[in-house]
Amino acid sequence: MGKKTSVSDLAAPARRWLVSGKIVRRTHLVLAHGAGAGMESAFLEHLSGLLDERDITVHRFEFPYMAARSTGGSRRPAPRAETLVDDYRTALSEVRSEIGRTAQLFAGGKSMGGRIACLAADRDPAVAGIVVLGFPLVPPRKPGSSRADVIEGLLRPALIVQGTRDAFGGREAFGRLHLPPQVEMLWIEDGDHDLKPRKASGLTHDAALAIAADGIARFCSRGIS
Repeated sequence: MGKKTSVSDLAAPARRWLVSGKIVRRTHLVLAHGAGAGMESAFLEHLSGLLDERDITVHRFEFPYMAARSTGGSRRPAPRAETLVDDYRTALSEVRSEIGRTAQLFAGGKSMGGRIACLAADRDPAVAGIVVLGFPLVPPRKPGSSRADVIEGLLRPALIVQGTRDAFGGREAFGRLHLPPQVEMLWIEDGDHDLKPRKASGLTHDAALAIAADGIARFCSRGIS
């Protein structure tokens, strides 16, 4: 795996970051966690290392509600999307001030974090593109609701990495959408919401994450001029 993950405070002393890779690098990705697991989840740790190997520095952070959990605070649920969007935009500004204006900055996240990245970064001219890992299109507990408008209305280039049997939206659910031409789908065969295939598929989780990392690297490379 690539350079060992380090902890950085960047510009805000109250925010804790995990940075996988070099600060002096052409391509950087801000990666937010999902609703239930923080930035130190095995999924994000593994993927961040794979992206570092592909010359992408990953900046992981936690929304305040998750940071409170991580330090032994209350297990309160995620706040309203508007609150998370504001915090994500602040995080983007912190990373931008650290890496400089010549580096390529991408916004992304896992599940909820990816949805918030879409809302926070889509109209930010400083963001080269958006990366979503497991977009929560249809919450399993709310089958009548859909977040299609978030991705159907995207203006910036975006890559959505999705498992074909994701309970939050697989091939069938996404097949009903009208995606803009600048929004790409990368399907992980038999992958669940963590992109994990079943053993019978013949594809390991490690191999699936490597496919995801390769796809993200290709997507980001197209944003480099």
